[in-house]
Amino acid sequence: MKKKYLILTVLVSFLSCAEDPIQFSEAALNDTFVSLEGEEVTFKSILEKHKDKTIVIDIWASWCSDCLRGMPKVKALQENYKDVVYVFLSLDRGQKAWKKGIEKYNVVGDHYYMPNAKDCDFADFVNISWIPRYMAINKANEIVVFDVIEADDEKLIEAIKK
Repeated sequence: MKKKYLILTVLVSFLSCAEDPIQFSEAALNDTFVSLEGEEVTFKSILEKHKDKTIVIDIWASWCSDCLRGMPKVKALQENYKDVVYVFLSLDRGQKAWKKGIEKYNVVGDHYYMPNAKDCDFADFVNISWIPRYMAINKANEIVVFDVIEADDEKLIEAIKK
């Protein structure tokens, strides 16, 4: 009995330490992305551009079938929550494919390309294990949803309603 109690206590302690972060690391904030205009920008500057606004981040790629199947849900979010900023971070294999995908699938929002894809400080911080990946940042610039894979996830919707 004592052994089971000890295992349970250790497990609960471990899970409580593994909470999702509410702030981005300095390394993630300083990581660089490429804008549609070809400019290198830091993730911090992307967030600052949308200061005092709720932001939905969509990590996607035009080759990702789950991302494309999820686009109607993203478009529904955009239709229902017009005051939210939608930032799309692409893991495409090249800028040409990224730009073609935006046009082909009519992806409306603020777009950035991740030149090092999953091999960068931002990707390390968010621990991208699956795409699409959605995050929500509140008006105080805090991460309120760290990891959901459906744009109609109730946690994401509740976060952007506030």
